[in-house]
Amino acid sequence: MATKVYIVYYSMYGHVARLAEEIQKGAASVEGVEAKLWQVPETLPEEVLAKMSAPPKSDIPIISPDQLAEADGLIFGFPTRFGMMAAQFKAFLDSTGGLWRTQQLAGKPAGLFYCTGAQGGGQETTPLTAITQLAHHGMIFVPIGYTFGAGMFEMEKVKGGSPYGAGTLAGDGSRQPTELELEVAFHQGKYIAAISKKLKGVA
Repeated sequence: MATKVYIVYYSMYGHVARLAEEIQKGAASVEGVEAKLWQVPETLPEEVLAKMSAPPKSDIPIISPDQLAEADGLIFGFPTRFGMMAAQFKAFLDSTGGLWRTQQLAGKPAGLFYCTGAQGGGQETTPLTAITQLAHHGMIFVPIGYTFGAGMFEMEKVKGGSPYGAGTLAGDGSRQPTELELEVAFHQGKYIAAISKKLKGVA
């Protein structure tokens, strides 16, 4: 039976969605892994999103909390708001109380990826504060550390990401994930998928 890895994200302007696509590719590159993309529900009204110049949402399916339990591994992605995960993703996690009561997520490996406006906008605080969500569910946080190698030490180019996970910088919104940022995202998907597969094999 295939190892199921769910990439679950919220993206307002598309930056996190782009990372998610690459993470899915990386996860799917591991033999025996089925990687699927999911979005969490939007909490803002359409008129507010329009005023914020947010583009229409993609046709990626919306996940329900109970569907998280189907996955063997999870990778959560979100933009930052003042150094922490966006409220839309927090609202989704707040709705997982039933899973917490029954401990259906306990022991599942989980990774994090994110987008900030600038280098000082929460590339480390965003995943660091998000780890509390994983801890309360008993999930196993899987950071990428420095497993990507030399790319983690790149100093000549502006780049997002950290040992906590893949990341990108949106700037004024016009900046898109770079080739290096996408390579880290692919690596993260592949890395966490391989660990999910190993853990499933010994469960």
